[in-house]
Amino acid sequence: MRIRSLGVIDDAVVELSPGFTAVTGETGAGKTMVVTSLGLLLGGRADPALVRIGAKSAVVEGRISVGPETPAAVRAEEAGAELDDGALLISRTLSAEGRSRAHVGGRSVPVGLLGELADDLVAVHGQTDQQGLLRPARQRQALDRYAGDAVDVPLAKYTAAHRRLRAVTTELDELTTRARERAQEADLLRFGLDEIAAVEPQPGEDTELAAEAERLGHAEALASAATAAHAALAGNPEDPEGVEATTLVAGAHRALEAVRGHDPELAGLADRLGEIGILMADVAGELAGYADNLDADPLRLAAVEERRAALNHLTRKYGEDIAAVLAWSERSAARLAELDGDDDRIGELTAERDALRAELGELAQTLTDARTASSKRFADAVTAELAELAMPHARVTVEIRQTEVPEDADGIVVGGRTVAYGPAGADEVELLLAPHPGAPPRPIAKGASGGELSRVMLAVEVVFAGSDPVPTYLFDEVDAGVGGKAAVEVGRRLARLAKSAQVVVVTHLPQVAAFADRQLLVAKTNDGSVTRSGVTILEGEERVRELSRMLAGQEDSETARAHAEELLETARTGR
Repeated sequence: MRIRSLGVIDDAVVELSPGFTAVTGETGAGKTMVVTSLGLLLGGRADPALVRIGAKSAVVEGRISVGPETPAAVRAEEAGAELDDGALLISRTLSAEGRSRAHVGGRSVPVGLLGELADDLVAVHGQTDQQGLLRPARQRQALDRYAGDAVDVPLAKYTAAHRRLRAVTTELDELTTRARERAQEADLLRFGLDEIAAVEPQPGEDTELAAEAERLGHAEALASAATAAHAALAGNPEDPEGVEATTLVAGAHRALEAVRGHDPELAGLADRLGEIGILMADVAGELAGYADNLDADPLRLAAVEERRAALNHLTRKYGEDIAAVLAWSERSAARLAELDGDDDRIGELTAERDALRAELGELAQTLTDARTASSKRFADAVTAELAELAMPHARVTVEIRQTEVPEDADGIVVGGRTVAYGPAGADEVELLLAPHPGAPPRPIAKGASGGELSRVMLAVEVVFAGSDPVPTYLFDEVDAGVGGKAAVEVGRRLARLAKSAQVVVVTHLPQVAAFADRQLLVAKTNDGSVTRSGVTILEGEERVRELSRMLAGQEDSETARAHAEELLETARTGR
């Protein structure tokens, strides 16, 4: 793994052993940046504050060996990545402005893909995980993870049913709490629909009535104008001496017709006069019919105005015109049907809610049974690990309990009792520790000292490691608070774990570092940065000096050196 411009690290390369690698160094030297870098490669949150002061960006690059058919390799190839001699090349770039980019196998990918790959590549166990495991919810998750499919399968069904129950309950609560509002809305809709139904408006009726009212209101003027126009075109019987337009046009047409053969242009004008004459005759005929058919009935006008008033009453309340009124009526009828069906819907939802609660009760019982069966094996496995970690008399148990609630409360029936429930079932899970015979089991947060708590957490994590398929485990100072013989046992246990997986440990304990197959020293230069030469592989005399420093703070102390050499010998012979 290469790290550039991240925190105190300027430019450094971290080479990890296939077995057990211990990362050591002075406090503040940058050991934690190794963990942070790996976290970035695994899709962790990109904090721009991690970028080294004065640098534009931080870059972490890693080369991870993967099998060709492993889930990580398959998922990476699906994203377009290519393997390089059985290795997956991953890089993460973080700019000082907060932008983040990720590349896998030479292909730019979403950062989320790194998180997906991480599930199959590396398991990180750090001090934050210790604190997290003190919470009952986290302890339940730990037990579920250990149980595997025995819990995963019913939990998936339970989660889906719980999600549906939440949706049903939300809709039911909304329908029941808004009953008065819905009734008021329904009454308003019924009133409006009844009002529209009483008028029975027809599409386009308002436009047609407006035109008819305009015509009826000016009937006399229209008739007089039509009569005068007809007389001008066709003549007035009462004025035999008058000259009408049609006669004049006919005379003009005849004059041209007599000579049209002498000039095509004049012939064209004659044809146009003929057309004008025909058109004027048609218009005169229609004017005569218009005047005869014009209805000047005042009773009809009153009826039209009354109908228009009724329609205008609707348009003032329900739409700008009759088309909009009819559209409102259609929408309101559908909404009213929906509101009227709410009572039926409430009944349906109530029945579904009760059925879902019964289903959740059965699934919750299945989860409880699976957790109970797994809890004994989990507790025995952790207890066995504690014996390896210099706590031979400690005993870990797992308490699984439910909280009863009144029958009329929001609960589910499990084992004949009404209990509280949540997204993961009805169980509350808590790890209990009896550190020595005769001591009552107590929650691990209260029943263990600092060193004991670290060993309990390490035991839990080692048990997880045994059930995890990932090939690499990173422990970030989970040995804090441990010392003496217990620290030796922690180192020995990690060394045994490294026989079946790659183990990386960031540690302050020489007893743990002595068991490592490879020890890396992180050291700052005089300017406070970690350069390429600042991460070195310790061998021989250099490793003895570092262990001496870790033991006594004095690299050249003969006593410390003798103790360091003894630790290395113990580690070589006592794995």
